Amino acid sequence: MTSFDSAKDLVLVVGATGGVGQLVVGKLLEKNLKVRVLTRNAAKAEEMFNQKVEIAVGDIRQPATLPAAMPGVTHIINCTGTTAFPSARWEFDETPNLIEWGIIFFNPKSSQAKAKNSPTKIDAQGVSNLVTTAPQNLKRFVFVSSCGILRKNQFPFSILNSFGVLDAKQKGEESIINSGLPYTIIRPGRLIDGPYTSYDLNTLLKAKTGGKYGVVIGTGDTLSGDASRIDVANACVECLFQPNSSRKIFEIVNQGQRPPVIDWETLFSGIE
Repeated sequence: MTSFDSAKDLVLVVGATGGVGQLVVGKLLEKNLKVRVLTRNAAKAEEMFNQKVEIAVGDIRQPATLPAAMPGVTHIINCTGTTAFPSARWEFDETPNLIEWGIIFFNPKSSQAKAKNSPTKIDAQGVSNLVTTAPQNLKRFVFVSSCGILRKNQFPFSILNSFGVLDAKQKGEESIINSGLPYTIIRPGRLIDGPYTSYDLNTLLKAKTGGKYGVVIGTGDTLSGDASRIDVANACVECLFQPNSSRKIFEIVNQGQRPPVIDWETLFSGIE
């Protein structure tokens, strides 16, 4: 098992105020690890994490803002993402009217070009920017991707990829793999379970999945199904302690009967 030096090691969580990211931060703090979050909204992060983390203001879409977040970082967990279909979260320069929404919805290339927060900007270009800026002695780069990367022409992933979210995730994966950095790429199924909105830190530290299903890990992009955000966040953190998960890609879904305790070491030992 990989040991952390609590006095020296520092985990940078990117996308920390999102659903999975919040839970990742909570899990890291529960393990008494040092955490820095990269955020565009310092006030939101300060309110959410109650001064328990370091805060670096930056934007993965803006490469010049990233170096200041990197000093001392030994691990990166990237939980960024946006909606698969055009929405307000894509941050269009101007709010489209009904006719423009129709054009955007039926023209994927147009929608990507008009938006500042599209999958291309976040999952492809943003991840590439983050990889380029990461310390060369990084111990692990963890990336939350998606099931279906290798099945983009199959239903339902062909629908999910209508606006290129899986294409962008795949480009992000390739940036990480080609960088030479140690990595773990996690491809969850359809995300379920909260938090759907910002939780306070006490809630995050107590978060447990309410589901009755176990955790299944697979390789080769063959799994389908739902994945609890809580279990995905746990996988992001637990993989850092499993040497066998380095330079590996795996899918995660919830299936079967849930045991009293999830044995992450055994789950990761099955990754080939």
